Formats: sequence, structure tokens, C-alpha cells
Amino acid sequence: MSAKNDFKVFRSSAGLGLRTLRDFKKGDEVIEYIGEKITSDEANQRGGKYLFELNDDYTIDGTTRKNLARYINHSCRPNCEAELDEDELRVFIKARRAIKAGEELTYDYGKEYVNDYIKPYGCRCAKCTPK
Repeated sequence: MSAKNDFKVFRSSAGLGLRTLRDFKKGDEVIEYIGEKITSDEANQRGGKYLFELNDDYTIDGTTRKNLARYINHSCRPNCEAELDEDELRVFIKARRAIKAGEELTYDYGKEYVNDYIKPYGCRCAKCTPK
């Protein structure tokens, strides 16, 4: 697993983003999405952009700034993917392909999140933003 100093938060086209300061191979565990584990009912009451649903019963509230993975932006052509552990209690961000130091980390947030939070404003990922 990576250390905190393996990443840099930076200003991106979508606000803030997260860059890796080291290389990763395809399949490597890049970072864990951390935060308070709360019930789905509590998550529905709190709302917010940093909620990561684990299953029908529990959600991670990743609002804490200690959660560097919260800065990973959505992409329609991501270099990472989110995976639950076998107990559905933890979320790990893994490399979908080789990632070089200096690259922004991205993953697909999923249809529901994209429809609720991104689509109304337009996607600003590298694939969707004309250069």
C-alpha cells in the first residue's frame, strides 16, 4: 500500500485532484478510500459527495481530509477502479493499467453519481473536455 507522501493534491479542471508521485503497475493497490463507516440511513440523512456505498446496509463517509482518495476525480476513461474487499467493509482503489508518476488518478464514479452530480454541470474529465 502507498504512503501519504506518494501523492499530491493539486488544482485540476474539476476542482482539486490527486496525482501519484510514483509508478504503479496494472492491478496494484493504489490507495484505500477511508472514512467513517455509517448506516445507509445515516448516509441518506447526511447526503454529500464523498459517500461511498459499501452494500445495502453500510456506506463510508469519506469527507475527512485524511482521506486522500476523496480527491480522485471521475473519468469516463479512468486509470483506476474501486474494489470492495471480500467482506464489503473497505474500498481499495486499484490501477486498471500502468500509471506513471505525475499522472492524475481517476476512476469511474458510476452511473448514479454521474447522473446526480456530474451530468447537470457537464463532465470535465480529459476524455470529455476538448483541448
